[in-house]
Amino acid sequence: MSPIAERSRYFVPTPSYWPLVGSGALMLLAFGAVLTMNTVRHGGWVLLAGFLVLLIMLVGWFGRVIRESEGKLYNLQVDRSFRLGMAWFIFSEVMFFVAFFGALFYVRVLSVPDLAGPGGALLWDGFVNQWPSAGPAAKEVFTPMQAWGLPAINTALLLSSGVTITWAHWGLIEGKRTQLVLGLALTVLLGLTFLVVQMVEYREAYAHLNLKLTSGVYGSTFYMLTGFHGFHVTLGAIMLMVILLRSVKGHFTPERHFAFKAVAWYWHFVDVVWLILFVVVYWL
Repeated sequence: MSPIAERSRYFVPTPSYWPLVGSGALMLLAFGAVLTMNTVRHGGWVLLAGFLVLLIMLVGWFGRVIRESEGKLYNLQVDRSFRLGMAWFIFSEVMFFVAFFGALFYVRVLSVPDLAGPGGALLWDGFVNQWPSAGPAAKEVFTPMQAWGLPAINTALLLSSGVTITWAHWGLIEGKRTQLVLGLALTVLLGLTFLVVQMVEYREAYAHLNLKLTSGVYGSTFYMLTGFHGFHVTLGAIMLMVILLRSVKGHFTPERHFAFKAVAWYWHFVDVVWLILFVVVYWL
């Protein structure tokens, strides 16, 4: 293909039924969630059906994209559009976490001091300006999670995973398939270990620190930030597993491997969010 054709031709996929299947999955998930929350009979089965249909859609749709990519149907113009799409997706995820960090900032820097000030004394006499705080109406006593324990271990795990995925990328660029596969496998292992340690941390928080979702504003912000981050680590680990399987099958070349790059970008984003979270939520 000539350079002009490479720049001008844009791959247009054939009509697909997978968006319709995905819409059906989302409808089943919504109905199933509502039925389950209202304890309606068989609501859990509807919810499970939604997850299964969603899984089928993801495997089928992304499998088709992989086959198109391996069939060399995507040119540089399509590659650029993928890069822009992934960049905007990560930007939307950044703003998602900005909202939660903003809520934490508002509570910690503005709301709690105001409630402890002269004006707040009219409503909550004796409330003290200190953090962590469950808020003036909270009656349960809890102990905050200390930074230099399980959270510090998880920080080391994620920082190490950032090194291993970069090492895997170097292996891919240099054509060292063994280094690529080994680096990805280590990254997946570190990510899964992070999730296990976080589950142990939550168990410790509930069982011994009395730190729960019901522990006022501190408990809710703590679990919302760490929980959503754990959800993103789970998604990242799943994507890394897919990339690992593709690498074992011989996919990707040193010249073209944007799927690998996209997952690496996402994983580095997860690392950076955790570093900020560790400092703001656990340390300060």
